[in-house]
Amino acid sequence: MGTIRIPTAGVTLDADVTLPADPIGVVAFAHGSGSSRHSPRNRAVAAGLGERRLGTVLADLLTAEEDRVDTRFDIDLLTDRMVGIVDWLGQHTGVPVGLFGASTGAAAALVAAAERPAEVRAVVSRGGRPDLAGPALARVRAPTLLIVGQNDTRVLDLNEQARAKMTATTDLRVIPGATHLFEEPGALDLVTAEAGRWFVDYLVTGGGSGEPAGPR
Repeated sequence: MGTIRIPTAGVTLDADVTLPADPIGVVAFAHGSGSSRHSPRNRAVAAGLGERRLGTVLADLLTAEEDRVDTRFDIDLLTDRMVGIVDWLGQHTGVPVGLFGASTGAAAALVAAAERPAEVRAVVSRGGRPDLAGPALARVRAPTLLIVGQNDTRVLDLNEQARAKMTATTDLRVIPGATHLFEEPGALDLVTAEAGRWFVDYLVTGGGSGEPAGPR
């Protein structure tokens, strides 16, 4: 589809949408604070998901004006935008929907999953802040994979605390030697492999294999 504009929550967002010829599912990305749909890390993960016949949607969740006044930690606002994108995907794709969140975007993805339990089939968080989802964590029904770098110790602690509050199928995968941005050689490849395995397992078959795609 290329770059399109998606109406959601009273605004229209720019989004880069890629759909393979015969998609088995589609994954919408919620980027973190200080990032955008042009995030090289999210785009690298999206490319890897595309190789698994998964469509991807990378959208700017904030308008230019909102970004200037720094509403990046307004989880309610980000969630409203993600819910709108989920609804749009349900109307235009007809395939199972997953959400991929990074940093603060992970909280928005999880709350959106709680708000749309029938539509969102799986969630993956990369270096995310699921703790910011608050009480919504217990309402998430979508199987959720939390991916954190081994050396991102504060975020790892927050993910462990969030996981303990979740009632859905949840797994925590720790990428050896990685820090918050997964810039170490091979770290982002492991993130992509883990995310790809999770989405294929839960979007397509509805059940996980239980086997990690790479080292813990």
